[in-house]
Amino acid sequence: MTTTDLPREAAGFNGANCPVPHAEAERVLLGHGSGGLLSAELLRDVIIPALGSAAPSGALEDGAVVHVSSQDLVLSTDSFVVSPLFFAGGDIGTLAVHGTVNDLAMMGAMPVALTVAFVIEEGFPIADLRRVCMSIGDAASAAGVPVVTGDTKVVGKGAADGLFVTTTGLGHRLPGLTPSAERAKVGDVVIVSAPIGAHGTTILSTRAGLEFEADIVSDTRPLHWLVATMATAASHAIHVLRDPTRGGVASTLNEIAQSSDVRIRLEEAAIPIPAAVGAVCEMLGLDPLHVANEGCLLAVVSPDAADRVLAAMRTLRAGQDARVIGEVIDGSGPRVVMHTRIGSNRIVDMLIGEQLPRIC
Repeated sequence: MTTTDLPREAAGFNGANCPVPHAEAERVLLGHGSGGLLSAELLRDVIIPALGSAAPSGALEDGAVVHVSSQDLVLSTDSFVVSPLFFAGGDIGTLAVHGTVNDLAMMGAMPVALTVAFVIEEGFPIADLRRVCMSIGDAASAAGVPVVTGDTKVVGKGAADGLFVTTTGLGHRLPGLTPSAERAKVGDVVIVSAPIGAHGTTILSTRAGLEFEADIVSDTRPLHWLVATMATAASHAIHVLRDPTRGGVASTLNEIAQSSDVRIRLEEAAIPIPAAVGAVCEMLGLDPLHVANEGCLLAVVSPDAADRVLAAMRTLRAGQDARVIGEVIDGSGPRVVMHTRIGSNRIVDMLIGEQLPRIC
């Protein structure tokens, strides 16, 4: 006998209670910052409508193209609230520089200037602030982009959690490179530039003091030179560029599928997941496809140029492990599916809640 054979009262239906949990609609949840489904709903239902005629149109990208005197400039801004502030492979300062530089790169742009704003909690150690600022300076210099202006605010103790950093970047678009989440086409291949999951699992390992901490280092790094190299190989063939940060590869590919109204099929055996990352995810019940990354990109590329793009990517350290992990296929409705190692197929959903809060 199943519940469908029982009277409604016996099956748990009493008219007043619904057995299906409902989402919180009156307050912001941690999940609204996940980069997944709840983030998309917050933008769609609250933020974008409230902006009215000032809201962006079309697909929501990593930045916006601003036309100034016949030039295509790209503008992007991001806030960083990572906890802990310092982790293997970087800190909130390097993350703030790389994150905004990479958002510009995903729009096909080379960075020309950065701004930096700090919100600092009263009592924050000056030594830590100096360390973060030095990291910002080092990362910006290494990326070849100056920090041209900024702002500093101090709030009372308990009004913030140590230090929040916001960076805004300005860039110029590379000739012939016009990537957009709306440009994926049936037949295109999906390329990932590096192994996935290192950043999210590094933060989690550091935060929780796991034994895996020594084996995992954040992948945070700038990607604009990699994009420039790809563009030199075949700029016209690069249809989409995205860095799978919050929400991971799964959420990013779902956003592309929805924006382009296509279906994407992944090959599980082709997805590069480091052994230590896989071990952490298996131990904690996490899906590596939902774990944040800060130093790899996803590219949707025309199949006739895929080999040229891959060869170009592999000439740089940031792309030496680049590989094809899937393709855009014909199908009914936007969706991401994965052909598993055992030969079955499964749906790959967007991250719904908050898997790892305060990740970037």
